Amino acid sequence: MAFNTGLSGLRASSVDLDVTGNNIANASTVGFKGSKVQFGDLYANGFLSSGTNPIGDGVRVQDVKQNFGQGNISFTDNGLDMAINGDGFFVLNNGGETRYSRAGQFGVDQDGFITNNQSMRVQGFQADGDGNLSGVRGDLQIDTDNLAPRRTTNLESELNLDSRQGVLEVSGTKVQGVQPAADDPIDAQILAIAYPDGSNRDVSIAAGTEASQVAELLNQEEGVSASARTVSEIPQAGIVAGGTVTVQGTNFDIPDPIPAGESPAEWLQRAVNDSPLNSVSATSNGAGGLVLTESRGSNLALAYNGSVGTIVQTGSINVTLDRDLTLGSRDPADPVTASDPDYGLLAGASETPFRSNVFDPNDQRTYNHATSSTIYDSLGNSHEITQYFVKEPVSGGESAWAMYVQIDGQDVGDPPGPGGEPSQARYELQFTPDGVLESIDGDPRGSVLISNWAPLDQNGDPNGAAGPRLLSEGATTPIPDPPNSSNFVINLGETTQFGSAFGVNDQRQNGFTTGRLSGLDVSDTGIVFARYTNGQSQTLGQVALATFNNSDGLAPVGETTWVETFESGQPVVGKPDTGTLGSIKASSLEESNVDLSAELVNLIIAQRNYQANAKTIETSNSVTQTIINLR
Repeated sequence: MAFNTGLSGLRASSVDLDVTGNNIANASTVGFKGSKVQFGDLYANGFLSSGTNPIGDGVRVQDVKQNFGQGNISFTDNGLDMAINGDGFFVLNNGGETRYSRAGQFGVDQDGFITNNQSMRVQGFQADGDGNLSGVRGDLQIDTDNLAPRRTTNLESELNLDSRQGVLEVSGTKVQGVQPAADDPIDAQILAIAYPDGSNRDVSIAAGTEASQVAELLNQEEGVSASARTVSEIPQAGIVAGGTVTVQGTNFDIPDPIPAGESPAEWLQRAVNDSPLNSVSATSNGAGGLVLTESRGSNLALAYNGSVGTIVQTGSINVTLDRDLTLGSRDPADPVTASDPDYGLLAGASETPFRSNVFDPNDQRTYNHATSSTIYDSLGNSHEITQYFVKEPVSGGESAWAMYVQIDGQDVGDPPGPGGEPSQARYELQFTPDGVLESIDGDPRGSVLISNWAPLDQNGDPNGAAGPRLLSEGATTPIPDPPNSSNFVINLGETTQFGSAFGVNDQRQNGFTTGRLSGLDVSDTGIVFARYTNGQSQTLGQVALATFNNSDGLAPVGETTWVETFESGQPVVGKPDTGTLGSIKASSLEESNVDLSAELVNLIIAQRNYQANAKTIETSNSVTQTIINLR
């Protein structure tokens, strides 16, 4: 009996020495978890009986218990090194076998996959081409290709225009004329422009010419700038649930019943403003109806309740003349000169003082403020867009500014001029008395579409990037995805006119040039970001972590990894820093949780136990030898 007892103690102490030695050997192994031997005593017993011998039969090793306590976290210089702060295991793909580890010494292999030192691939949640994470789990891969360029489709400009700024030098004439209603077309007439040198220019207007056409003809003349607008009103009686309103050939079928919280007029106003009719906007007339504005001065084709006979629309033309220019109107058969005091522009024309210096981007005296930003074409080439702001005379109690736009010093206005070249892009910003942007060219959305920009190279030649799509060719907002032209939107919805200095509060656009991979970052939630030389970053994926109901049941298989067993239960895989899962510390590693001091003490104890059990065997041998020596 004593021999067996001693032998069992030797075996148990030997296992204890082995486990302690293994812990000491791996005291510097990243992610290693120490183990501890658990012993149990032995007593003789039989079937349905605990036996009658109260003397024990020795000791046995019940289990080698793993300690999954947190190890210390140390920092490294490798951006892909990761440490788990809390519960969880990295999920690794070992050629189809799934393993779990706390060792986060990772790098990138030749195929771009994130792997550990044994070429096991790190598992994570995949991201699509736009960086949106999905719930699909797979091998995390770093795309080392260049980041493709993205053309600019939206430019956000949040500015403050100083309301204290005055209108630039006032000297000259601003003429406003009113076009008769569509059912009472304009008469044939000649608009005569008199210049200071005594020369005259006659502009012939044919009968029935639209306001937009008159403005276009005047814009061709030197020292003359003209814009037009057409306005019509739909009364409340013309907007009924279940009815149809037609605007510029587009039918708006008013639903019946109307959505809760809206009136038929409110529904129609929203529908028109959200429609592809970029030059048409709708506002309330304060009496249950709507006012429709065509910002270019073209005739409005309207129909409602099946009748068009009662529809009245008015076109207005605003003409800005350079210093000492005069404008007059006469019948083609009337030989009167432009200096005749009877001259006027169309019916109901009026004149008001205006600033004399016509906008010139090369002359800082002709604009109040300017700001520039960088945008990108479809090839990733950068271009400079400049927005110029000019304070306009106050009219009708509203404060107005004119915004001019140029790209690389070139005009981008649509429609094109007589020679097919882009016209000057000018937009009128109206502000409420509270300094809030009310509309741009009558459109309350606060945005403008740039639809006539042809990207050029440094020599002024087309650079091969996607070109414009004009309004006449079907250009619309929002910009289609994927975009098919160089068109983009300038959004000024947050622009204000307060009594403080001009300032650019925010100016951002969504385009960028091509970029090369310059580095990787990992967030606390395990999201892997790629950084590129163009300043952009993109989400490549998110590291997955696994947890088990019984981590002690995992089976160690070497290389500081474990595999799932029946005792551990199935893994629960999720995103870091969610639920009970820990967070990720980038450029860090979790050290072994072995307490070297405690292991050295335990080594002494194991050695002492081994020696003591050996002494038991030695003593039993001496006793046995004494018996054998009896005569």
